[in-house]
Amino acid sequence: MRSYSHNSISAEEMVASGDTDSHAGDAASVPPAGEQKKLDAGALFVLQSKGSWLHCSYHLTTSIVSPALLSLPFAFTLLGWVPGVACLLMGAAVTFYSYNLLSLVLEHHDQLGHRHLRFRDMAHDILGPKWGRYYVGPIQFAICFTAVFGAALLGGQSLKSIYLIARPEGTMKFYEFVAIFGVFMMVLAQIPTFHSLRHVNLISLMLCLAYSACTTAGSIRAGHSDGAPRRDYSLSSDSQDRIFGIFSGIAIIATTYGTGIIPEIQATAAPPVTGKMFKGLCLSYVIVIMTFFSVAISGYWAFGNQAEGSILTNFILKNNSTLVPKWFLMMTNLFVLLQLAAVGVVYLQPTNEILEGLFADPTKDQYSARNIVPRLIFRSLSIAIATLVAAMLPFFGAFNAAIGAFGFLPLDFAVPSVMYNITFKPSKRGLLFWLNTTIAIVFSILAVLGSISAVRQIVLDAKTYKLFANV
Repeated sequence: MRSYSHNSISAEEMVASGDTDSHAGDAASVPPAGEQKKLDAGALFVLQSKGSWLHCSYHLTTSIVSPALLSLPFAFTLLGWVPGVACLLMGAAVTFYSYNLLSLVLEHHDQLGHRHLRFRDMAHDILGPKWGRYYVGPIQFAICFTAVFGAALLGGQSLKSIYLIARPEGTMKFYEFVAIFGVFMMVLAQIPTFHSLRHVNLISLMLCLAYSACTTAGSIRAGHSDGAPRRDYSLSSDSQDRIFGIFSGIAIIATTYGTGIIPEIQATAAPPVTGKMFKGLCLSYVIVIMTFFSVAISGYWAFGNQAEGSILTNFILKNNSTLVPKWFLMMTNLFVLLQLAAVGVVYLQPTNEILEGLFADPTKDQYSARNIVPRLIFRSLSIAIATLVAAMLPFFGAFNAAIGAFGFLPLDFAVPSVMYNITFKPSKRGLLFWLNTTIAIVFSILAVLGSISAVRQIVLDAKTYKLFANV
């Protein structure tokens, strides 16, 4: 694939000047054929720059505030109260800071007439060609496609939970629910551009607020109910398990805060982009703080070290009775289910961009048969593969920490600081240089340790894995 970045008067800006909501407007805003030959179809078609800072905020919130936050109480079981809250605060502070650094680097290059639309393009130009091709690009693709797989798996779990609440004696298997949810995602995946998801992601934003509020209220009710388990906040007595658990807990929190697609989100903003991403980040992190802390603290308070990988699981007792009203639990799962579809489609965008870069023709109209047919085939195939993997390996919780340690910790915590120092060259005598250097080093070390801990846990749990298990 060709690297794509554009000058200040570019085809992408011509596209941005058209009607943002009609196919006719899109076609009219496509640059002349001679100009198109210089462009990558993935960037031209998928990463259209038409959005406002509010749209960036919708995309950011969907990519960060996802149902993965329901695992935060479980992360607290590995860390305890004080370290858990401290890691949650540190995660919020460092990711907000790092994402802002990345945005400033993108704005700087845009002002120089060289706008980057993709993470791997940034790495190619700032860190060097090999870093973009062999490190940032592959890691970003791996974590984004794994997020699509995770959305399919968690969507199947939510759908099955709703089914079993309604029909406790039901006989449908887990993989059937994953397949049903996969079909739903396959339909949404046909939405042509990242910018076109802005309305979907606004609904997603409201859904994450809804299920976070329901989960918090449910945890408080459960904690005060007669059937609640005895609360115990002690950590593992085995020192080795406790140490590895700490690194796994940190990796889970990193996964929850991670996004990995900041450049692609900023690429959807119409020029001039200066300041738009910062405003989007501010609004997004208000929602992050509201949802993450309320769910983590209330869930761990209610269930202590018995908090499950998804706190909603704790609301159902072994005798199939529930600690909250069944209609309430079904409603919460429905909110989760619907938002998961949006999350999956957002994280599919880097894959869509790669596939359109390979198989679409930038000299043809985006909605011509020449481009619609491969788009329909390859997007459907991507979702089908993710759905099949989710049905075969329904153990997302076991891989959650590994994803965070291997992908999100370096990409979202370490790389932005390095890119900022290389781009702006702050004085080595100043605080900013050493702050960025410390963040890069510390979180690179945590990435290695977290990966080791996560792989160890996967190996220990491997004996319980079974293909197409009915979990």
